[in-house]
Amino acid sequence: MSDLIPIEDISEINPDVTCSTCRANCCKLEVMLITETGVPERYIKTDKWGSEVMLRLDDGWCAALDRDTHMCSIYEVRPLICREFEMGSFECQEERND
Repeated sequence: MSDLIPIEDISEINPDVTCSTCRANCCKLEVMLITETGVPERYIKTDKWGSEVMLRLDDGWCAALDRDTHMCSIYEVRPLICREFEMGSFECQEERND
C-alpha cells in the first residue's frame, strides 16, 4: 500500500476562472471544520448541533473572505473542504452557474 496522495486530474479545470474575479457562492456555503488546520478562533462558530463551522457574516459570506480581493485571508490554514474545492473545477463551475 502506498502512502502517496493521488494527484487529481486537472485537465477539466477551467483556466479562465479565478477566485479574484469569480464572486461565486462557494464562500457562502456552510463549511464544517472536521479537521484541525489552524483556522483562527475568531473565524469559528459553533452551530446549533454543537459542530464547529466557519463564521459567516450577516450578508452570508465567509468571515475569512477578503472583500476587496475575494481571496481567502487565511489561505494557508483554510479548512479541508476549502482545500478540496479546486478553483475552476466542476464543483466550482456548478456553484458559479447557480
